[in-house]
Amino acid sequence: MNLLLGVTGGIAAYKACELTSLAVKAGHAVQVLMTRHATRFVGPLTFEGLSGRPPFVGDDHLAPGRAMSHIDLAKWADVAVVAPLTASTLGRIAAGIADDALTTTLLALPARVPVVLGPAMNTEMWNHPLVRRNLDILREAGRYTVVEPVVKRLACGDFGPGGLAEPAELLAAAERLAGGRGAGGEPA
Repeated sequence: MNLLLGVTGGIAAYKACELTSLAVKAGHAVQVLMTRHATRFVGPLTFEGLSGRPPFVGDDHLAPGRAMSHIDLAKWADVAVVAPLTASTLGRIAAGIADDALTTTLLALPARVPVVLGPAMNTEMWNHPLVRRNLDILREAGRYTVVEPVVKRLACGDFGPGGLAEPAELLAAAERLAGGRGAGGEPA
């Protein structure tokens, strides 16, 4: 299975490292796309070491030699996972904004490629009406599966829903949605 993994700028970004490791151990090819804010929590070299592929960071897809990489990656993917998914990136995806490698690639995905969303944010953010509306927009699109956040004590000290689902649960959702596609290869 060819897995695109979008990592956004939240404290739960460290769990994306475990997700990458689990996917690679299961024989899947993983290509990471990081927002600039994600690099404040986990370095690109960590994902390169775990996946064997340098991640795309921010708008790297526009660099010389990478100008069409978002299209190539979209065609390569069997499934995409965005975990952690921040409220900011959720809003950009729901609005169809494509301003970095992650959101541009997500918009370029063929209809056959499912997307698993792993939201992670403060409880008040998770419960905010605009966040709920954005989730509804994506669910109604029929291409997005939301793995609900867990209830726990969050990094901010609050207790409630907002913690990223376990990496194994996110990977299981991706494998189920990808329909049993085997180990992957190189992006085109």
